Amino acid sequence: MKPQIALALPKHMSADRMARLALTAFSTNKDLQSCRTDTILASLMTATQLGLEPGINGQGYLIPYKDTCTFVPGWKGLVDLVARAGRATVWTGAVYGGDKFDYQLGDEPYCRHRPGDGSHELTHVYAIGRVKDAQMPVIEVWTRGKVQKHLNQYNKMGGRHYATKSENNFEMYARKVALLQVLKYMPSSIELSNAIAVSHAAEAGQGAVIEGDFVTVSTESMDGDTGEITQHTGPRPGLPAMTDEQFGKNLSGWRAMIESGQKTADEIIAMASSRSVLSEEQIAMLRASATPT
Repeated sequence: MKPQIALALPKHMSADRMARLALTAFSTNKDLQSCRTDTILASLMTATQLGLEPGINGQGYLIPYKDTCTFVPGWKGLVDLVARAGRATVWTGAVYGGDKFDYQLGDEPYCRHRPGDGSHELTHVYAIGRVKDAQMPVIEVWTRGKVQKHLNQYNKMGGRHYATKSENNFEMYARKVALLQVLKYMPSSIELSNAIAVSHAAEAGQGAVIEGDFVTVSTESMDGDTGEITQHTGPRPGLPAMTDEQFGKNLSGWRAMIESGQKTADEIIAMASSRSVLSEEQIAMLRASATPT
């Protein structure tokens, strides 16, 4: 797959390095060696198309779920994608008992964190985003209990979810959850939007494939404990509703793809629904675009 990976990689990355990172991941996680070859290659290609390195640097991870390998973007990868776009900066932190931590939301938000020795349990996570030239940051603070409640509600992988494997994994998950809330208010690139869609799909136990500038999410999901495959219907939990403003900005481009035969209305609806929840009116407008006038 190295020739295909090389074609998809951005200029700052090499196929040889991706191969070395993949081999490192497999040498340190025996469960990955039991995964199906097609899912391994698909996961590496997804990481390649997003320009994120799997493994040691925390940009993303190759996660085994029974015999299926899934690429899950990490919070460091999301931060890097925002930085590449150059229109905003985001960062995140973890607070432990013994740290000095104070924050305020509202019209004068701030977040102050002085870490301690890190010997206590995780108590909070936070994420901060600042749009270029903006006067105020966007701040999101979650308690450990809120993160655990979110995991319990939206985890479709059961006891095989990576966040349940160790305290470090739980912290990585918690920081990403808080960061995803902030990213809703940040300028978005195609790569960042695709990384978020891939992340949501992975959390729902679904496969995702990047085709051009779009993410196609599998209509099937896998139970992480039993391995049972179920058909997915309806929007995935946790996705934001698509605003009329967002819909209006995309509508002309979507109509052009439908009219040219590049995509069907249902394919556009499926693609958009992997990132946001469409209203019945928005879906009707897209389907009307495929009706001859």
